[in-house]
Amino acid sequence: MKTSARLGILILSTCLLIPPAANAQVEQLYGTWRLVSLVQEVVGSGERRDVLGKAPQGFLHYGGDGRMSVIIVRENRPKPAEWLKMTDPERADLFKTMNAYAGTFKVEGSRVVHNIDISWNESWTGTAQPRNFRIDGRTLTLRTDPAVSPIDGRQGTLVLVWEKIQ
Repeated sequence: MKTSARLGILILSTCLLIPPAANAQVEQLYGTWRLVSLVQEVVGSGERRDVLGKAPQGFLHYGGDGRMSVIIVRENRPKPAEWLKMTDPERADLFKTMNAYAGTFKVEGSRVVHNIDISWNESWTGTAQPRNFRIDGRTLTLRTDPAVSPIDGRQGTLVLVWEKIQ
């Protein structure tokens, strides 16, 4: 068989293995998203609680190269008077009111898995963080699997709503 024929068969078989809808779904994630809301839903009761205040801030980026990054901060974070002379309690408060990490991502059906290479909290580095996702127009909703909250010890999921930046 000629090399060009083998190459054609390889390309065709690869295209058949990846459904076009899956490619479109991945491509919809590409770009930068601004955080709209972040709430914890308590398992069982459905109670909803703003985790980082009513107006947390954040950005999430998914690149066509398979890399992602995210930073999220609580609303109204205190600003130290002098950043070079910040006190240890000021540093701790700033650390406790943010999340940030970067790594690679892959889509598995309706889940996106963040494989973390670097993180604000070293215990997350090297872990895989799955998120259920739904895209509706310019809105992306990510939902974590149920887990015990380090804040209040209750079982719940985090629901993050993002809006695509133009």
